[in-house]
Amino acid sequence: MMKSSPAGWLTAFARLGFAARGLVYLLVGGIAIDAALSGGRPSDNQGVMGTMADKPGGQLLLILCAIGFAGYAFWRLTEAAFDPEHRGRTMKGKFDRVGYAFSGVIHIGLALAALRLATRDGSSPNGAPGDETMRDWSAWLMDQPAGLVLLMVAAVMLLATAGAQAIKAYKANFDELGGDVPAPDKVRLLGRAGYAARALVFAMMAWFLSNVVLHRNPEEAGGLGAALRQLRAQDQGPLLLLIVAAGLALFGIFSIVEARYRRLRVVPPHM
Repeated sequence: MMKSSPAGWLTAFARLGFAARGLVYLLVGGIAIDAALSGGRPSDNQGVMGTMADKPGGQLLLILCAIGFAGYAFWRLTEAAFDPEHRGRTMKGKFDRVGYAFSGVIHIGLALAALRLATRDGSSPNGAPGDETMRDWSAWLMDQPAGLVLLMVAAVMLLATAGAQAIKAYKANFDELGGDVPAPDKVRLLGRAGYAARALVFAMMAWFLSNVVLHRNPEEAGGLGAALRQLRAQDQGPLLLLIVAAGLALFGIFSIVEARYRRLRVVPPHM
């Protein structure tokens, strides 16, 4: 019997990560759609994972999500460090590698959050606990040397990520998907809607962080949940929230398609 290579295991974990990301975005989008229609409270990534813990089989699902997010994070960090697709030869490629590292760090946080929820006793958090995490980190950074500079750098990175997501939504050039993906036009539409919604959310998160720096107030930090609540607070807010929530749910479906059909190049690190 042939042994699986490290690259094969890493690829499997990365695909599980895409599936976990898809499930979480589907839940975030679904809850936000319900909030837009009924006036409820939108949730974020950590909040919807908290709802999983209360369901039958939820702890097992959260453990799988934690493994998937960890594998996805490791794959992204590997891309950033080893550049298996040789993107780093151009300025855009270097920016992409920075983005991969940023994504890897975020998904390490999601993996730890999923594992913590899977192993905790008692009630699970609800609402948007990611907002509290953003405020805590902002407050901690403000107390550090050059903390305001670091917060502004994080805001710029979020804004640059939003721009990259918007460009991807506009161009709809999803060449990472294999040629055997079914209904490519429909999948492209899923991707465009999903990336457009994420671009708006990331831009709003960048705005929140910039306000933290401008007003020296960590309470103004916020994540996905805060962005969705801010949308609902605008004129025609329920409609805006409904549109963005639908886009996030469609991004969840797109991520599940990626779990199956995305081409992955993996370079396992050599010790």
